[in-house]
Amino acid sequence: MSESASNDEQRNVDPKQYYPSELDVSSHAPTLRGPRLTISIAFIAGTAFTLFGYDQGVMSALLTAGQFEKVFPQVVIDASHPNHATLQSFVVAIYEIGCLIGALSNLWVGDYLGRRHTIVFGGTVMIIGAILQTTSFSYAQLVVARIVTGLGNGLMTSTVPSYHAECSPAAKRGSLIMIEGSLITFGIMISYWAADSSAQWRVPIALQIVLALIMVVFINFLPESPRWLVKHGRHAEAVAVISALEDKPVSDLEVRRTFHAIHEAVILEDGSSADLPNRKQGGQSMKNLIRGGRRQNFRRASLAIVCQCFQQITGINLITYYATILFQSLGLSDVKSRVTAAANGTEYFLASLVAIAIIDRIGRRRLMLFGAIGQCLTMVLLAILGSINNSASQVVSCVLLFVFNSFFAIGWLGMTWLYPAEIVGIDIRAQANALSTASNWIFNFVVVMVTSPSFRDISWRTYIVFAALNAFIVPCVYFFFPETAGRSLEDMDVVFALAYNEGVSPVAVSLRRDVPLAGSAEGDLILGITDEGKESTKHLES
Repeated sequence: MSESASNDEQRNVDPKQYYPSELDVSSHAPTLRGPRLTISIAFIAGTAFTLFGYDQGVMSALLTAGQFEKVFPQVVIDASHPNHATLQSFVVAIYEIGCLIGALSNLWVGDYLGRRHTIVFGGTVMIIGAILQTTSFSYAQLVVARIVTGLGNGLMTSTVPSYHAECSPAAKRGSLIMIEGSLITFGIMISYWAADSSAQWRVPIALQIVLALIMVVFINFLPESPRWLVKHGRHAEAVAVISALEDKPVSDLEVRRTFHAIHEAVILEDGSSADLPNRKQGGQSMKNLIRGGRRQNFRRASLAIVCQCFQQITGINLITYYATILFQSLGLSDVKSRVTAAANGTEYFLASLVAIAIIDRIGRRRLMLFGAIGQCLTMVLLAILGSINNSASQVVSCVLLFVFNSFFAIGWLGMTWLYPAEIVGIDIRAQANALSTASNWIFNFVVVMVTSPSFRDISWRTYIVFAALNAFIVPCVYFFFPETAGRSLEDMDVVFALAYNEGVSPVAVSLRRDVPLAGSAEGDLILGITDEGKESTKHLES
């Protein structure tokens, strides 16, 4: 008998009082089912991250545009205005502060509004911010507009990965969400080429509105996350969505297993039934962030936060935001630096496609380690060549900026939007992803804010700082980051509970093949939700 068949027998799939009738479920059936529904969800999530990437890249391409400099002379750095390095960094980095505020607001609104409504709200705020940026005629107005745009983007980037992960099958979840990372670079690529055209700088900024409108309109045709629906006691809707995502009838064993595992995870949140649609979520979920025991919520939330921090301290955004300026510093003319930056963005996007193909076969840990080691070595070489500073070293340095993007695209680009959504449990997913995304934007702000002054004051030595930070990431990932590939979101609850029960590292447990699946009899025992466990679940008894 196969391992999967054995697990099938172990799982409890008998009808429970909390499992809705087929009649109730049929009234909530989504219009789309199976692959069409999966593709549609991926399209909307991808549009959101294309918008994210476009908004990141467009400012980099505009900083050296003559028409932009005429309207905002504060971004022009020359001998008579050396303090403009700080003003230039500020107008770029202030966007991250808006994103930070937007992400943190998800601590309260994320579970209240639901995944879809939060995305619509964030997209609407981004549209308002893009309009304000497009109509800016002063430096102060542009700063305010970028904060508003960031608010919307912070809400979206802290919600879309969770929504996509909760609506994706375990076997394909990695590749599906890595597509989001690729589309960030696709948006960056578009922004570089668009800003390099003869169009006024307002047109490239206004293009954000089109992407946001597509997302805001079409997400209304998609279902809510089944995890969020179960958490809020809307069981019939949740089963309808699970049935549609798996393209199987409501009575199918797989649909029942999935619902059963999700329901168990919700029960573990506070030990009470999820049958009450009006149960209070916010305060309990916030307390759960520091919970230990079998759930290991504090450890898991910390991993999500640190993962997003690591993405930023690699130094990627000193290239993303300052590509044209970096290429100018390496001896290229204004026009050539923009074309090279656009080519860099194109190569960045193409390299990211590699991760989509291999993420679910190779796993998360190996790609993170590969990326960090490659990025460290590249930064070391950039520092060495920067100290030499002749025409030959400048040419090689240009190539190395492409190389760095390749390592990052494969190892860390989409990873930090996938891993935090996978590593935390349903009870804290909205809050943990809000904090992890806030971590991303905090360190993004720091990196972007210090880049111009750093290159002005210590020149090529800036690369040494980022080389050391990348080297620091390697042992951290190796010793502390569990593998999540091939496991359902609820299976990770079992991994951490088993590690706690046995007093071993979750990393070691995550690499084992004998870990029971969520929803199985053995899994229930490990989680402590059966009669043998410490937590009573009498409300589940039929």
